[in-house]
Amino acid sequence: MLDVPCHHNHEALGIEECSVNGEDYVRTTFADKVVISKYAVGADGARSMVRNALQIPFEGDKPNMNWHVLDTFIDTDFPCCPEIITFQVNGQARISWIPRERGMARFYTLLEDNSRADQARIEEEIRQFLAPHRVDFKATEWFSIFEIKERVARTYFSPKQRVVLAGDSAHIHAVNGGQGLNTGQADAFALAWRLALAVKSGYHGVLQSYEDERLATARGVIDVAAKLVRSTVKTAQEYVELIEKNANYITGMGVTYENNTSVIQGSPAGIFVPGHRTPDVYLHTNESDEGQRLYATRSYGKFLVISLRGATWDPPSAPWAEWVETWDVSGKSGPNPEAVRHFASMSNVGVTNDKPVGTGDADFVVIRPDMYTGYAGGDVRGYFEKVFGQ
Repeated sequence: MLDVPCHHNHEALGIEECSVNGEDYVRTTFADKVVISKYAVGADGARSMVRNALQIPFEGDKPNMNWHVLDTFIDTDFPCCPEIITFQVNGQARISWIPRERGMARFYTLLEDNSRADQARIEEEIRQFLAPHRVDFKATEWFSIFEIKERVARTYFSPKQRVVLAGDSAHIHAVNGGQGLNTGQADAFALAWRLALAVKSGYHGVLQSYEDERLATARGVIDVAAKLVRSTVKTAQEYVELIEKNANYITGMGVTYENNTSVIQGSPAGIFVPGHRTPDVYLHTNESDEGQRLYATRSYGKFLVISLRGATWDPPSAPWAEWVETWDVSGKSGPNPEAVRHFASMSNVGVTNDKPVGTGDADFVVIRPDMYTGYAGGDVRGYFEKVFGQ
């Protein structure tokens, strides 16, 4: 989206906001250079230099729990399966086995006294939990210990919103569920299009919605991770039930955003719900073709207006119009001059692909660049004026 070069192996030593000819910029100091930029993203991990330099508080808890993570190749007579396995001994489920690529196994292990241990001690604990089955450890690729912390930055921004936090620099939590990677990637996807609007077209105000949405999400993720990590001292059944109940947050696929904000407006239109991830659908150019998947067809980076019934919304000549594209899925014979693509119909993806796509009474759906439904209704221009008029 930003079309900028990448330079590796340059450690940032300091960062601060500055003013150049009366405009706000960021000054980043490296060992061999000083870089002046419009914006900077601090995605430099839990011990973030950026967050510390900006004196942003990192708030939360530090439970006395040490999780050992072992990526290893094993030989065992335990009946392997492609699913996550949680082992229970004496009413506690302190070990999980996650099958990985190349036949590798990942073990999460919490000792009963919450102590830190070396690899040999952890291998012995795993043997005890898998008994009476035999386990031989053949080759280890990685072993590490995670001291559990549950913290989130008080704000994701520097005072003038020129420096933005993302990933582990903004939030950390237990390793259970892989939520750190999922949440960090979602941060990046949510930030990229907003940053592109700010850098390329000067729409600085849209950045605030990044913090509004992702800070609330991080707090929810930390809450789920805290429940998961504490449930390991309970039964395996309780642990599995908690995973199933919170799968939306663990995967990140079910995270939703609050409606009635500057970037989320309107009422549900069938399967298209403002603030929810847009469901994938098949787009058909005629009644006999197999269809094209929405997620595979669209180009990321712009807002997508879908005209559900052939209505037009008269895009203005405003500068923000270049960030918007319109498709018509009504199948009406008369051309829609605003639409750059026309489709005859939509159908569902998955087990309901033989049923029509429910769209309610809305004339339009607006899909944001991050594939969340931003709006459903009839006043598309009104929605974009709120997005870009901040």
